Amino acid sequence: MTATRFINLSPVSNMNPRKLMNLIQKNPKNSGIRVQTNDRQATVYVYDVIDDWWGIDAESFVREVNGLDVDTLNVRINSPGGDVFTARAMQTALAQHPAHVIAHVDGLAASAATFLAMGSNEVRISDGAFFMIHQGWTFMMGNADELREHAKLLDAIDDSIAKTYASRTGLSYEQVVDMMAAETWMNGQQAVGHGFADRIANGITDTEPQIEDRVFDLSAYRHPPDSYQPTHPAALRAHLERRLALIA
Repeated sequence: MTATRFINLSPVSNMNPRKLMNLIQKNPKNSGIRVQTNDRQATVYVYDVIDDWWGIDAESFVREVNGLDVDTLNVRINSPGGDVFTARAMQTALAQHPAHVIAHVDGLAASAATFLAMGSNEVRISDGAFFMIHQGWTFMMGNADELREHAKLLDAIDDSIAKTYASRTGLSYEQVVDMMAAETWMNGQQAVGHGFADRIANGITDTEPQIEDRVFDLSAYRHPPDSYQPTHPAALRAHLERRLALIA
């Protein structure tokens, strides 16, 4: 028997020129977290911004994950990223779950969404998908001392994330730090080659996802790949291949 649940999330209004707020507020929202269960297997969809206020929030995600008594937990990801602390809580829930956790990068895992994938036992990425890591962002107002304190916090966040990536991938800490500083975008083959993913997905057939494929607004980032744009032939082909896989 298959059960499906939806958790409603509040919509976004207002725009903000800051990069982080720009990322969160310029991307369309789903109706919430979608969870499917089938016998001893479950699928959780992260097809949105990761944020406690304007996207998929940690409390709802962790509550849903902790309530799943299954042997296999699939986490399907198509997200432009969001808040790193929200992603850390979600990643911890996955890492502590007794099931075999498989992260599927269906379209995009950028920024905080890549960190979420690190909580799984296995990462599978579609050949036409992208995986991006970068240094942490923040925005604030304050005096010089307050700005320096926030810079220290960002250094600590980057250090923690880099150590997690290095432990997962087998890359050196220094390599990961350089990749984060460069805002490194990887296609499926590159993500596997660098150790961020374990293998290229054979096709989206095992859990039958039924959520519309989407392309996000990535203007907040420095250099998203041209092939991610929906009008690019490579992006169109990848989009069609993912859609065909849904009915294969």
